[in-house]
Amino acid sequence: MLATVLGGGAILAACGSGGQGGQGGQAAAEAGPAKLSVADPYIPLPPAGGMGAGYLTVRNDGGPDQLVKVTSPGAGSITMHRSTASSMEQVQSLDVPAHGALQLARGGTHLMIMGWQKAPALGDEVELDLTFAKSGTIAVKVPVKELTYRPGQS
Repeated sequence: MLATVLGGGAILAACGSGGQGGQGGQAAAEAGPAKLSVADPYIPLPPAGGMGAGYLTVRNDGGPDQLVKVTSPGAGSITMHRSTASSMEQVQSLDVPAHGALQLARGGTHLMIMGWQKAPALGDEVELDLTFAKSGTIAVKVPVKELTYRPGQS
C-alpha cells in the first residue's frame, strides 16, 4: 500500500511540473527583467587611422532585451552590423534573447568603430558603452588584441 501511495504522489508531482503551470512559470520568467553580463570582448588592432571592429558576447540570465546603441568616448561613432554570405547591413538594434546570448563575432553580427580620438595600440583598453532598451547602459573595457586573435584559442 505504501508503494501505491508513493507512486501516486510521483505521478501527481510529474503532472504538476508540466502543462499550463510550467509554461506560465516560464512566461513569467521571460517577462522579468534582463540580467545581462558581457564576456570575451575584444577589438582586433585596426589599421592606422582606419575602421575597427568590435566583438563580444552579451549573456542574459533573465527576460528579453535589445541592444539599441553603442558609444565610446574614444570613437566618433559606432554602428551595429549583421553580415550575410554576400553583404553587410547596418541594423538599428540587436535582440538579446531571454535566458540566452547575443554573440557578436567575426563573420556575423559585429560593431564597426570609426573616428578614433587616438589610434588604438595593441594592449590598449577601449571603453564601449552598451545601451539596452530595458537595462540601461553597461560600460565595458575592451582590450585591443592582435589581428589574428580568437577568444578561447591559445
